[in-house]
Amino acid sequence: MRLSLTLAALPLIIACTPAPPPDTTLPFFGDGYRADGDQCRRLGESPETSEYLDDMADLVGCPEDMENLGVFVADTGAVEVFRQDGYVIYSVPLG
Repeated sequence: MRLSLTLAALPLIIACTPAPPPDTTLPFFGDGYRADGDQCRRLGESPETSEYLDDMADLVGCPEDMENLGVFVADTGAVEVFRQDGYVIYSVPLG
């Protein structure tokens, strides 16, 4: 019985999970930066990001064509550090 309930719920769980950014090697993780479902997402460590990781800031990638990119920068104090694969990568100060 439990197995059938779990299998029945699986399509619903998959449908609610945001798709990973397409066509990039950037190590995105999480469901959105600032809130689940946001277009910006945090980045982990990779050869491309390692020099920008900082204990005092989050490394965040947003699509270059995101409509409210300027608002995101103004609201968070984000500083652009590089661009890759159609994403603007920001260092966002904590606190």
